[in-house]
Amino acid sequence: MSLRAVALRRLAAGAAALAGLAGCASLQTPHADGTQVLTGRLSVRVESDPVRALSAAFELSGNAREGAMALTSPLGNTLAQARWKPDDVVLETPGSQQRYPDLDTLAERALGERVPLAALFDWLRGRPWAGARSEALADGEAGFFQLGWRIGLARFEQGWVEAHREAPPAVTMRARLDGPAAQ
Repeated sequence: MSLRAVALRRLAAGAAALAGLAGCASLQTPHADGTQVLTGRLSVRVESDPVRALSAAFELSGNAREGAMALTSPLGNTLAQARWKPDDVVLETPGSQQRYPDLDTLAERALGERVPLAALFDWLRGRPWAGARSEALADGEAGFFQLGWRIGLARFEQGWVEAHREAPPAVTMRARLDGPAAQ
């Protein structure tokens, strides 16, 4: 397998872990167990050498403790599926299955860095995560800073959420909800 193919596979796996933040998503009716489902488009850009970027559709359900996510290409091919519960995260990509102890470890192994995945469920809904301190953006701009990330909500009413981390390597994640965001 070429180095480029390996890098693309790693980015797809990382995007699966990050799907809650970037792209185009809609809130669907809850599953029978009452969990909400977010669906839509995901874009992730990691300013590394080489730059890694991905755009995909996703479906995210559950929460940071227990849930599932599927990531598909613009042509509808499954790129990755993840399921997680306490102490067990399973990531399936075409021809491969890997287990991790938590979502942060999955992101670290896939992207080479830790990403605050527990916070993404709230960020995508336009609110700070309760597990860490947050600060409002300057000059009344819609959004907040949390965990080293700038969460922009200027177009939240249109379904857009953008998260950006300046610390190297810089990461930008974008989401656009197809329907109204969960409250």
